Amino acid sequence: MSMAKDKTALLIIDVQRGLFDAEPRPFEAEAVVQRINALADRARAAASPVIFIQHEREASALQFGSEGWQLERGLIVQPQDQVSRKTTPDSFLRTDLQELLERQQVKHVVICGYASEFCVDTSTRRAAALGYEVTLAADAHTTHDKAHATAAQIRAHHNATLPGITSFGPSIRAERAEDIAFA
Repeated sequence: MSMAKDKTALLIIDVQRGLFDAEPRPFEAEAVVQRINALADRARAAASPVIFIQHEREASALQFGSEGWQLERGLIVQPQDQVSRKTTPDSFLRTDLQELLERQQVKHVVICGYASEFCVDTSTRRAAALGYEVTLAADAHTTHDKAHATAAQIRAHHNATLPGITSFGPSIRAERAEDIAFA
């Protein structure tokens, strides 16, 4: 399905100081933030919603309102951008995200952010299950290295496997951020 036919929103998941500031930083952290900013610029220019999704957890670095909960310093946020708060890896579970998308007649979402194997993966699957076409910004999501795989391997795995899920109905595509257009 062409993005030109459907209203598209950019979902920027968990790009927060508590996840990006500590060393070691996520894989390609600065480049990922630059790619997200470029995506957001193109989305805004096309009058597409830009929604920052922020994870929160009591008594942690991501406690609501804390320094760690704040958006990563390099992100460019504009007054028209929207924010959705979440407490699970699923950006739709017990949040206002679906309501925000429905109110703006969004049928397609572009997903980027942190962490590839948790919130990005879960939110991609849930978006498709809810009927949204999904484009995963293949080089604008990231994570940290894990004992079993590097962050680069984890990102590559999700870029390769998520588009293979067809049973939800809507398509899931993985495309480089620079190749994603907003109509």
